[in-house]
Amino acid sequence: MRIIGLALPLVLGTTLSAGLGAQDVGARLDRRVSPEVQRAVRGIAADAAARGLPVDPLVQKAIEGAAKGVPGDRVIAAVRALAGRLAEAMEAVRAGGLAAPSGAVVEGGADALNAGISGPQVSDLVRVSQPPYDPALTLRVAATLAALGVPAKQAQQLVETMITAGRSPTDLLGLPGEVQAGVARGATPTQAAAGLARAAGGPPPGRAPDWVPPGQRKPRNPHKP
Repeated sequence: MRIIGLALPLVLGTTLSAGLGAQDVGARLDRRVSPEVQRAVRGIAADAAARGLPVDPLVQKAIEGAAKGVPGDRVIAAVRALAGRLAEAMEAVRAGGLAAPSGAVVEGGADALNAGISGPQVSDLVRVSQPPYDPALTLRVAATLAALGVPAKQAQQLVETMITAGRSPTDLLGLPGEVQAGVARGATPTQAAAGLARAAGGPPPGRAPDWVPPGQRKPRNPHKP
């Protein structure tokens, strides 16, 4: 049960990144972090804002680190690393076809990268996330699946299978909980995800990978051996 508390905030957490400008960073950090951390984070945030990256995740990272008593130099290093992931996510999201992504999408991409999903996989997930699928949600679901122990490639494929099968965004949102339920019943995350993929659009359990529903198999060409 403990894993549920770790996973759901990643999927359900809202992203307010786009609404925070670099000029607000000092006020947000005042009396919540040390002066050294505040100076460093203001500089990192100003650079991020100039590059069109969301700033709020950087501020949140600094505040969370200070609240946990993390030494200042480690907080600064963590904020700087997050800024790097946001920049990498921006590139991957743009490669997926979004020329001007929202802060929520970029942050979702950074979450995915942090969970072990590669830049090209992020691009593929964005590319397949056509309406009504929100790429920010798609990326966060994939990130959560990977954080639960589903291999990155399998997490990507499961999400893409659900979309290709026409499942609803709500169904996507429920995937991490379904994986957790499978694990609670004794399956590994890999096995639980594989079962969900089969149910979404793959062959039924026990059927060969090349199985197709009755009536949909093409007739055999008598002229070919």
